[in-house]
Amino acid sequence: MRSIWNGSISFGLVTIPIKMYSGSEERKLNLDMLDKNDHARIRYKRVNEVTGEEVEWKDIVKGYLKDDSYIVLEKEDFDKANMKKSRTIDIEEFIEEKDVADVLFKKPYFLEPQKDGEKSYNLLKAALKDTGKLGVATFVMRAKENLSLVGVYKDALVLHVIRFADEIRDPTELKLPDTKVSKKEIDMAKSLIEQYTEEFDFEKYKDVYNDQLLKIIKAKSGGKKTKTKKFESKATPATDLMAQLKASLDKKKKKTKAS
Repeated sequence: MRSIWNGSISFGLVTIPIKMYSGSEERKLNLDMLDKNDHARIRYKRVNEVTGEEVEWKDIVKGYLKDDSYIVLEKEDFDKANMKKSRTIDIEEFIEEKDVADVLFKKPYFLEPQKDGEKSYNLLKAALKDTGKLGVATFVMRAKENLSLVGVYKDALVLHVIRFADEIRDPTELKLPDTKVSKKEIDMAKSLIEQYTEEFDFEKYKDVYNDQLLKIIKAKSGGKKTKTKKFESKATPATDLMAQLKASLDKKKKKTKAS
């Protein structure tokens, strides 16, 4: 497996350096597009729309159209928008798994009845609601068979596409540590999780990255340089683990009293 993101995951004052890997892989036939007349393969080219000439990947940049001209963004501009979030998976709170609607963590498709299907649609919806069950189904879309779950979300039938067993990668390929942790450390970590546990408020979380990136673009369009907030993520040494857990608990308690 090849990592797709390197950074850290943190909770409280504890920081854990990690690599991220895709947990699944596509099981789809690799079909090529051909010219029906001679079966020659169809190729796509990246072409300059002014000159008509092909452009190499190394010469391609990303830009934002503003007032009929482009503001070109460099790689560091994307990091500058939010340096911390570009490098850290920051656990802000813990919630009960049952509080999260399935629609949030699977790939959802809403289902709408067509003519003459209204009554049977409502029948299935009502039966699923009353029993608390999900339907397991398979179907083909875009030349690929999909395994799915059918349920109810906000008065509509929703279909969640999930993975077949052979699409899930084996986590034994990862280099997982066998370092022992003490019961005292586990108990303190559990206390920290309890302190940070809240009732899940879906509306509280907003995607602010685009707004932050637009500020970078606006500054560049005016010829200004944006200041980068320095952020350094350091792994919590094993010898400091108890101290950091205790400090995290104390910090949360002080914050709770202040509010």
